[in-house]
Amino acid sequence: MAKPSYTELLEANSQLQHLLAERDGDIAKLELRIAELVKLVEELQRSGKRQAAPFSKGKPKDKPKRPGRKAGKNYGTQSTRLPPKKVDEIIVVNCPLYCHDCHGPVKLKGKANQYHIDLPEVKPKTTQFIIHYGQCGHCGCRVQGRHPLQISDALEVGTVQMGPGVVSFAAYLNKVGGLSYAKTAAVLEEMVGLKVSRSTLCRALQRLAKKARPTYDSLVNKIRGSPVVYPDETGWKLGGRQAWLWVFTNLKETVYAIARGRGFDEAASILGEDYSGVIGADGWAPYRRFKKAIMQACLAHLLRRSHDMLKTAKRGAVRFPRKVKAILQDALKLRDRRDAGEISPHGLRIATGRLKARMSRLLSGRIKNPDNLRFAKHLKRYQDALFLFLARPDVEATNWPSEQAIRPAVANRKSCGGNRTEKGSETQSVLMSIFRTWHQHGQSALGALREMLRDPVPRKHSLPASASKTR
Repeated sequence: MAKPSYTELLEANSQLQHLLAERDGDIAKLELRIAELVKLVEELQRSGKRQAAPFSKGKPKDKPKRPGRKAGKNYGTQSTRLPPKKVDEIIVVNCPLYCHDCHGPVKLKGKANQYHIDLPEVKPKTTQFIIHYGQCGHCGCRVQGRHPLQISDALEVGTVQMGPGVVSFAAYLNKVGGLSYAKTAAVLEEMVGLKVSRSTLCRALQRLAKKARPTYDSLVNKIRGSPVVYPDETGWKLGGRQAWLWVFTNLKETVYAIARGRGFDEAASILGEDYSGVIGADGWAPYRRFKKAIMQACLAHLLRRSHDMLKTAKRGAVRFPRKVKAILQDALKLRDRRDAGEISPHGLRIATGRLKARMSRLLSGRIKNPDNLRFAKHLKRYQDALFLFLARPDVEATNWPSEQAIRPAVANRKSCGGNRTEKGSETQSVLMSIFRTWHQHGQSALGALREMLRDPVPRKHSLPASASKTR
């Protein structure tokens, strides 16, 4: 082969230098991109570790608004607590006869009322039951009496017991307040002078959960028969190993369950494999295995994903998440118009059809960006579950009911509340479900738990008759 000429070598060298310059430019862009992504990852990692209030919302403003309500006409209507209907004690405070400043005589002009709502001094009440017992003359069995206020028939061991009021209050502090057994015992000693050990509280709450188990089972049956259910799950610890806290809720009942897994079998143990209602959930795959159910995708999760993609998307890649975000926000605005009575049923159907057509055209278009392709695949999988809430007012656009139900339960995640044994997790699930359901009905569960403890045999207790809370 003939050797290349000097001119050819110069031309080849020029081309290589041009390619190297282009490569250097691409490397510089990639390095800048990597730096941006590393910064974003670090911010996300730091924000994920901020588990204590106050939560940061970003960099503070240089000139923030003045705290408190605005003065003048913009203050709004000032509200005060209404006078109590029942007054336990009346104290008359006489007007001084002489002025404090000049010591002149004072003329009485009128009187006004002031009320103090305070806690009385709480003292333990000890009840002694003198129980007569005998022996059956026919079969020889031991027979003893039982008073309706008793919670146990024990006479030889455990004759000194905590009453149902103490046990139910301790359950509230532990399962709702998120206090450990040690702190619950400290509160009882501080408030009423009642000394009790942590192990005693643990065993008492297990007995309470056993009495409440039939009521819990009835809640599970109500969830299975509910036309709409909002499930969710979050990480948990059981005996130091990975587990999951499940929640299944509607606007009337809530069921918690702690399980080792996060799959279809765990979800079906509460909902039932043949559940045929509406499941309003995020994009967790096991929910799609309920073949008879109808899905409603959580628009909040999709909007959040669109927002996160827009933070890192460049150039033309921003168009897809931006259009998805616009369609979903228009759907929420349409829902608000429907709820306000600003659109007719016929107009609602037409507007819903247009939203579906917009989403269909967007998903059938040409998408090159890998992140957008993954998002489009997810949306195609749930395409029929995006706008069900527009046709059914009883279905929420997001899974906010389950999100709100999980928040109070997570208070026990880092304290000793059903985190060590299977029996403890069952106690946690049963009692949290009772407290949450009664809260949804605007009632206290303490009275119901006291009655459950007094039942000789565990039985199902009826749910509160009051109307449930709505958004």
